[in-house]
Amino acid sequence: MRTMIIAALVLGAALAFAQERTPAPAGAQAYLISPQDGARVHNPVLVQFGLKGMGVAPAGVRFDNTGHHHLLIDTEPPADLSAPLPSTDKIVHFGKGQTETTLTLTPGKHTLQLLLGDMNHVPHNPPVLSKQITISVLP
Repeated sequence: MRTMIIAALVLGAALAFAQERTPAPAGAQAYLISPQDGARVHNPVLVQFGLKGMGVAPAGVRFDNTGHHHLLIDTEPPADLSAPLPSTDKIVHFGKGQTETTLTLTPGKHTLQLLLGDMNHVPHNPPVLSKQITISVLP
């Protein structure tokens, strides 16, 4: 019985954490400064991140109205925005508070989009998500 109670408490805490999202202030916006939508670029591609209405703080650091960038490359935002964002080749974390990066992408069309995460890599509520852009990388 004691094991069942402990398991229920752990499960309840995990569910509460998974559903708890950091609020984003009204009007907060993430955007890509460069490249611009429709750009034709060569490698390496300089990607600069923009943010309005919030500040940037490293992962693991709690300050109100802050977060850090995640760059979505050739993918859509995850369906479950209550869970920490995975770190993959398509979801790149910038947990040190970086506001730009250089990418080497295969020639062809690619999509880029920013999604701000809180100190635990969980998207804010509502999500602070840039417009998805499409670029063409030239050989």
